[in-house]
Amino acid sequence: MKKVLLIAPILSRSGYGEMARFALRSMMDNPNVELYLHSINWGKTGWIWRDDSERRLIDSLLQKTVFYRQNGGRFDASVQCTIPNEWQRLTPYDVGYTAGIETSKVSTEWLVKGNEMDKIITISNHSKNVFANTKYDGTNTETGETIKDYSCTTPIDVVGFPIKDITPVELDINPRHDFNFLCVAQLGPRKNIDGVLNNFIEEFKDEDVGLIFKVSGANDSVMDYYNTKGMFAHLSKTLKEEGHKCSINLLHGNLTDEQMHGLYKHPKIKALVSLTHGEGFGLPLYEAAYSGLPIIATDWSGHLDFLTVTNGKRKQKLFAPVKYSLNPIPGVAVWENVLSADSQWAYVDDKDAKKKMRDVYKNYSKWEKKAKKLIKHCNTIDNCYEEFNKSLGLDTISNAESVAESGEVVLL
Repeated sequence: MKKVLLIAPILSRSGYGEMARFALRSMMDNPNVELYLHSINWGKTGWIWRDDSERRLIDSLLQKTVFYRQNGGRFDASVQCTIPNEWQRLTPYDVGYTAGIETSKVSTEWLVKGNEMDKIITISNHSKNVFANTKYDGTNTETGETIKDYSCTTPIDVVGFPIKDITPVELDINPRHDFNFLCVAQLGPRKNIDGVLNNFIEEFKDEDVGLIFKVSGANDSVMDYYNTKGMFAHLSKTLKEEGHKCSINLLHGNLTDEQMHGLYKHPKIKALVSLTHGEGFGLPLYEAAYSGLPIIATDWSGHLDFLTVTNGKRKQKLFAPVKYSLNPIPGVAVWENVLSADSQWAYVDDKDAKKKMRDVYKNYSKWEKKAKKLIKHCNTIDNCYEEFNKSLGLDTISNAESVAESGEVVLL
């Protein structure tokens, strides 16, 4: 049995938190793994709070790991669930587990850190392909050797998410309109909330249609609620003063999985819209897809894995794909060692965005049929736990050697 340390934002209410708990469940079912756990933060996101069997398991593993390390315990392997620039050589066999990237290329730091790992696991083919296809020229600081087309040489696997087996809980909300679009996102440049808002208002301002935002800034705190509400207050007031029929609604707070799935199935919520610049995976899109909600989304990046069905050479898009162009990310989105200034992401064609929203509204029965097909497609995505354990490659640990190269690689 291998002693494996999982380093992850295990308590975070975020995409990386979901990944962390999926990894936990997978390895707890692996008879060849003795699991240890080290919790890290993920930004300013909130923490899960429910006192259930999984939370008690997490607490027991955290305590067990502290005692083990205090007594000089060592690990056979690590699984590090975070962005690649935080990966480290810690054990004889280290696995980097990441959502990957939402843009067209990864940073130089990610390539260097990726090559320090023995294995990389990511959650979409988009993330894998961007990681595998990014190349830079550089210099080895030890030898002075020029490096051409430096790239990731570590094996990369893709493992998605299983469908959550939960019972939806009906939410006590009653939107004014019978037809409402839903947008689920964290406020920030990448999610393109402004694009959703502006295109909706321009297309439906004089019609009995609503747009519901389930959004937050950093977390689900009271302070975050008032900050988020303030961003929408002026807009709502303007719509009323100008006599427009459409409505903008804000939903904020710490919803359980059962409540979120109740939101996807609410009788007045008819479609989910995301004009995102890019996704490593797109968990709300996935949850909406297997819940049977018609989807309007940018025709690019990680969510295409589960929104598109491939039959031989034929691909069928079971969502309303919005046209886009790839252009450099804005300066406000640049994140040192994560989002490179020379990378690109998708900018939707606003005209096409309005066209697709209109089509879903006008020809709803057509898109309901596609949504039902999408449920069946998502239900074919199974064995994720087994795939994750297989991808870890723990059976190679006995022969594992450090992959660290002599000399630091500095990329240009």
